Amino acid sequence: MRPSFFPRLVNGPFKDPGLFAPLTFHKRALLFDIGDVRSLSPGDLLKTSHVFISHTHMDHFVGFDHLLRLLLGRPVNLHLFGPSGFLDNLGGKFRAYTWNLVHNYREALRLTATEIRSGQRISQVFDGRKGFAPSRRHAEDRHDAIIHEEAAFCVEAEILDHRIDCLAFAVQERFHVNILKTQLMDLKLNVGPWVNRFKELLYRKADPATVIEVPAPDSANEVRTFSLGTLAEKIARITPGQKFAYVTDAAYNETNRKKIVSLARDADQLFIEAAFLEEDLEAAKEKYHLTARQAGTLAREAGVRAVTVFHHSPRYFGRGHLLAEEALKAFEGI
Repeated sequence: MRPSFFPRLVNGPFKDPGLFAPLTFHKRALLFDIGDVRSLSPGDLLKTSHVFISHTHMDHFVGFDHLLRLLLGRPVNLHLFGPSGFLDNLGGKFRAYTWNLVHNYREALRLTATEIRSGQRISQVFDGRKGFAPSRRHAEDRHDAIIHEEAAFCVEAEILDHRIDCLAFAVQERFHVNILKTQLMDLKLNVGPWVNRFKELLYRKADPATVIEVPAPDSANEVRTFSLGTLAEKIARITPGQKFAYVTDAAYNETNRKKIVSLARDADQLFIEAAFLEEDLEAAKEKYHLTARQAGTLAREAGVRAVTVFHHSPRYFGRGHLLAEEALKAFEGI
């Protein structure tokens, strides 16, 4: 089974935090935090459709300017999510520049930004055709952890305490559709764009009688027709969906602990900060960060399959293996 996402850290554990998650079967990606993103190629960044920002400390947000410059003049609709105060901070980014010549671009960048608060989400549009002047804000109630939803997956968020609101995220694929290549061969069908439409209909729980047209392998003009239900029975195997979580910049307290464990529950992989060793617990408390032992313990309590630690304090430069080892021992219950 090929995973639907291949999430990877943007930088090494001592550099700016960030997670890049390309979608395997689509030319797009999700990005979590946007500090120094120069390690990502322009091609990677151009795939980014949604950016999820934990908070706007510089090491989590300074790369927005780099992304903005790359996307200017392109017909892109970019979606951004951040915590309380995010819209004001994003607006400040745009106000820092002069946009009197932006009308010369043939294509316009458009950003839809959403601020996540407790029980509420507030959205605002920044349109390049209007010099990125903000639209009126639109507020709506938020009744659960889901902040973004598509047919194939959803993104959930929890508000953590970092002396400010800081968002943690989890991506949950609804289920995974495995295409059985031997059955495709038996039916003499070729893989093509129709497969994505087929999967989309399954995710949307479309009527099994829905007709699927599949190009005939030996003719560019002929198609073969199948019902959705028949085709699913013949060429697809449904398995549990992939899940991964991203947690950074959080104090270790009971409220945060419960939220992190709930958010990351049964994830295939948890990416979680480990800023300090347990021997420097007081420094972790003072700076509202996790120790490696706390990170590993949270991963174990959440029942995740794998844990990756990052966002190490520079005081441990050259000793990063100690943080990884401490987290792994706690994860394994040693």
